[in-house]
Amino acid sequence: MQSGGFPWLTLLIFLPLAGAAALFFVKETSVRMVALGVTVADLLFSLPLWWLFDASSSQMQFTEDVTWITSPPIHYHLGLDGISLPLVLMTTVLMPLCVAISWRSIDKRVSSFMATLLIMEAAMIGVFAALDFVLFYVFWEAMLIPMYLLIGVWGGPNRLYAAIKFFLYTLAGSILLLVAILALYFQGGHTFDIVQLSQQAYSPRLQFWLFLAFFAAFAVKVPMFPFHTWLPDAHVEAPTAGSVILASVLLKMGTYGFLRFSLPMLPDASKSFAPMIVALSIIAIVYGAYMALAQSDLKKLIAYSSVSHMGFVTLGLFMFNQQGIEGAVMQMVNHGITTGGLFLCVGVIYERTHSRQIADNTGLTKPMPQYATLLVIFSLSSLGLPGTNSFVGEFLILVGTFLWSKIAAALASLGIILAAAYMLWMVQRVAFGLPSPHHLPKLTDLNRRELATLIPLVVLVFWIGLFPNPILSRMHASVTNVVARAAQGPQESPTSTGQLPLPIEPAPAAQTVQSTEAPRP
Repeated sequence: MQSGGFPWLTLLIFLPLAGAAALFFVKETSVRMVALGVTVADLLFSLPLWWLFDASSSQMQFTEDVTWITSPPIHYHLGLDGISLPLVLMTTVLMPLCVAISWRSIDKRVSSFMATLLIMEAAMIGVFAALDFVLFYVFWEAMLIPMYLLIGVWGGPNRLYAAIKFFLYTLAGSILLLVAILALYFQGGHTFDIVQLSQQAYSPRLQFWLFLAFFAAFAVKVPMFPFHTWLPDAHVEAPTAGSVILASVLLKMGTYGFLRFSLPMLPDASKSFAPMIVALSIIAIVYGAYMALAQSDLKKLIAYSSVSHMGFVTLGLFMFNQQGIEGAVMQMVNHGITTGGLFLCVGVIYERTHSRQIADNTGLTKPMPQYATLLVIFSLSSLGLPGTNSFVGEFLILVGTFLWSKIAAALASLGIILAAAYMLWMVQRVAFGLPSPHHLPKLTDLNRRELATLIPLVVLVFWIGLFPNPILSRMHASVTNVVARAAQGPQESPTSTGQLPLPIEPAPAAQTVQSTEAPRP
């Protein structure tokens, strides 16, 4: 084990699992407090990673490597770099908020609900920290069942339809992911080690098929257009905590997969498929924003806005330059904060009026001034107002896109204009419209628990928006490494011709590329 003397990542993964098991042995009245205590403890244990992280290094840090299965060689191998570190911290920040927002809204099977949240937290941190492909796949699949239960057991009237649709979509992609992992094992030197496999060079033919398999898994999870149809149903039917986890963390698994595996392992196929990815991303940006403009349900509006915002992320990733990829990682974090805040706001108003329709929740400024203020802040952040967090990520992505194609940057900018339209129109009606006489008696402003849930996200909105450098400096070395790796490959890159590499040549044996990375002990 090589973790700087302390197994930080193991603690972050197994503490929620231990907490989930303990919930079934505590009194019903103490379940919420125990779950909140576990998630807060996980957050506190994750904070030292921020200060102990060496921002000048692109190497994996806080590594732990223990043999799990001897033959085939499968390791319990964990580690973080500048890309996965902010995603792990975002997860640990959001989970206590999910427990807090469910304090009153979940009153049935509370122990099971809180245990499901904790298992979900362990699986999500495991995905971001896993450095062995089998371990990654175990955590990847482990996320499906808790999310299926969150939607299918504690969701809305059509919860079963939404849960099964979510499960089938993501499971279909996961099967192809498993096939790709096995192909990498046999072609990459009979190892599942992600660091070692990232240092291999694969033939264009193999890259072509591996990219398609990865794409099936990651594009569904993002979700990219046209694989997004499960997302609005899942968001609408999921409880508030499920929507927050889904939008803030689970959607990032797909873009994280593109960044961690597709770009560094399959650079030539990634470049060849880049025009297609860029086209789908721009369609998602414009289409998602246009659909959000037409929604009368607050959750559906935010769900379609997520399709649009995640289009910016995939667009930035496939620019293959520092600005685009750093902007994409920033946008992954920012979308988690802003969209999480918006879903929490929807949950607050739904507890009072039991309606998510915009027409039923108008004119909240007078009866709920604190709520209206926070809703406006998250909405302005979502449309990318300068000074808020989302502006930083979208600005970097557009800079990176402009360097790649001015036309693509201009088309992507349409999403920002449409975002301003649907967000401001929503704010105008919800905050400043005429109050609904039917719901007015039920409207009370935020209580202390709800303020404690929303204020941390408001702080992050302005902190990242005004001082983004602490996050950018920590991801810079790792992104530089990804950009350099993506620039490698055969001399005759298919990108130069704009053609996809056709699988017409037999695959030669994999060759090891000389790397500056230190060998894994």
